Amino acid sequence: MQHAAALSETPSLVRSGTPLERYAPTMLSILRIVAAVLFFEHGLSKLSGFPPHGQMPHFPQLEFFAGTIEFTGGILVALGLFTRAAAFLMSGEMAIGYFLDHAPRSFFPLLNGGEAAVLYSFFFLYLVFAGPGPWSLDALWRGKP
Repeated sequence: MQHAAALSETPSLVRSGTPLERYAPTMLSILRIVAAVLFFEHGLSKLSGFPPHGQMPHFPQLEFFAGTIEFTGGILVALGLFTRAAAFLMSGEMAIGYFLDHAPRSFFPLLNGGEAAVLYSFFFLYLVFAGPGPWSLDALWRGKP
């Protein structure tokens, strides 16, 4: 009896089956697009120098391959095309980047400047399992709303 009373006092926004839940797939698509465009910008900067961020890497350098994954993967994930495969590669690239570049500086991401790398890695890993959402070429191709 007390449990039922506690549920009735719970704000409607935190209960399961709320009106906001119907927007979750759309918000997944919006989050996917925004994160992918930001990621694309990193690749564009590494490969073309725009927006300028420093020295441009050349072919055999590791940053050249990172820029290629960021550029190509950013486009694919933003469009929602081959999302799971692209997100898998992007998540791995960020994990490798974190452990090669950030982790040697400090164990703590706040101190080693690796917060963005960790967030990107785990967000793209989430996309591997969640998929692209309804606003994607993958969903259009498969005939899903």
